[in-house]
Order: sequence, then C-alpha cells, then structure tokens
Amino acid sequence: MRTILFLNPVFKQMVWGGNQLGDKFGYAIPGDDTGECWGVSAHPNGKSIVREGLFKDKTLSQLWRENPELFGNIDLQYFPLLTKIIDAKGDCSVQVHPGDEYAREHENGSLGKTECWYIIDCEEDAAIVLGHNARSKEELTSMIEQKKWNDLIREVIVKPGDFIQVDSGMVHAIRGGMMVLETQQNSDITYRVYDYGRKIDGKERELHIKQSIDVITVPAPSVEESVKSTVHMPKNRMNELISCHSYVVWKLDITEKLTFEQSHPFMIMSVIEGEGEIDGHKIKKGDHFILPDGYGHVDLQGDMVIIASSVK
Repeated sequence: MRTILFLNPVFKQMVWGGNQLGDKFGYAIPGDDTGECWGVSAHPNGKSIVREGLFKDKTLSQLWRENPELFGNIDLQYFPLLTKIIDAKGDCSVQVHPGDEYAREHENGSLGKTECWYIIDCEEDAAIVLGHNARSKEELTSMIEQKKWNDLIREVIVKPGDFIQVDSGMVHAIRGGMMVLETQQNSDITYRVYDYGRKIDGKERELHIKQSIDVITVPAPSVEESVKSTVHMPKNRMNELISCHSYVVWKLDITEKLTFEQSHPFMIMSVIEGEGEIDGHKIKKGDHFILPDGYGHVDLQGDMVIIASSVK
C-alpha cells in the first residue's frame, strides 16, 4: 500500500529526564524531566496514534490487529518493535533485560528485550555502561552482593554517530548528557541492577537483583563486538548497522537523493537530523513514520539523517 503512516509520539517523564526533546526536536513535551519520546510504539504503556491520512486517529496496535496486511501479515501477536529517542540529563540506572525465553516464563508471556542505540549527541568523553568485568557467575554474584560497583561495571567512551548493540543479558546504562535513538523489541521489561542510591520521595527505587543475576551474560561480550562508528559510512545509501534475530537497522545520511525499494514487511523511519521529502511528503527532524508492506519504490531527498528499522 502506498500510504505512509505518520505517527504522533508518546512522552515519558523520568527522574533522569531533561528538556532537550523540546529544545532540540521541537516536541511539545510535558515537562523539564521528559526522558523518552516513544516515536513508534504499539506497547500498552504508550500507544502511537496515526496523525493524518486514511488511518488518522487509529493506534498502531489497532492497525496491527485490524489491518495486518499493512505489516505483511506477520504471524506475531504484537507489533514487534519500539523506537524511542532518549534524553538523559542524568544517569540512567544500570540495568539488564531478559531474553524471550526468560521473559515468557517469568513476565506473563512478555517478549524479552534486545535493543540498540544510535548516539545522536553527547558531551565530550561521555561514557556509557556496557558490560561488566566478572569472569564467572559466582564472581558476578559476589560483586553484586558486596556492592563492588566500580569493579563490576565496564564503562566505554562514546561519540556522536556511534552505534551500540545491547543484547538481552548485557549490563548497560546511558549516562547523563546524552541523546540516543533506541530501536528495541516491543517490551518494557527492565531489571534494575544499581541506581546510584538515588531516592524518590525519600525511597530508593526497587532493584531486581535475583532476576538480574539470572539473566546477565557471563562473560560479557567484548566492546569491539558491541560498538561501531558510523561517521565515515557512505552518504545517500542504506547502510546496514545490525541484522539480528529481533531487527535490522540502517542509517541513511542523505545529502542529495536516495531511491530504494521497500521490500520488507514494514519499515520504520525516524528523522533525527535535518529535513527533506519522501515521495513528495515534507519530513523533518523528529518525524517518525512507517512505510507499510508493498510500499515499493521510495524517493528520499533533502539534507537529513534517518535511522530505519524492520524485521527479517
């Protein structure tokens, strides 16, 4: 179908959130503690709504149920992906996500959560938490129980344009002063390992130590396996960043024109920089949309950066 599903985002206020989603993306955010923009979501905790056209005012989850042909009639109960822009003014908690099997068994049949990050912006010498230094499950358990966080947690310096794959089982955290485009499985299951002793209304946030120890991968994957720079990738083409069991993700750095065939069950697109056109429709930084199954030939032109995703 040749229609484009433009979506209105959903915003989440967080203890670590800021105001950059308003200042840099022009969104009407609910407050100066807005941590997440759920740009494409069919999750019950935040449902994107089609903003215009044939399916105006329908939720993405409604379309998934009522118009499965838009998504290639994929045999899945839920729309499989969720796309976010994250504004971390403060440090996000150190956390880990379960895989599908563990989540199915322990989280009421939920999907697990594999995710990936594209660093839109960050301060110089900014670091993320990615992985850990424990060599065995016993050492991991001991370090967590003894709260040896500095010894356990592995920090990695990142720059704008870095792309990070965060498999289920990987300890991770986004640090303050960072904006990230996240592509993830459609799941909201997070196990908090450590939260810096932060208190909200006098109480520390709940930790999930048992579940975390259950699901953390030991030893952690190497930094080289998990982080790549995209800054020197060719312009005006589809650059594949990752292809895994959960998703395929591309970067499109458009300075003139790009044409391709949309031959996937659907393709999510998020404009993270600049502006331009897609098949005569004007698009700009902050727009999120889906090209449905059978969309076919795509003409993009302008000066913009797009992160796109689909399933295999």
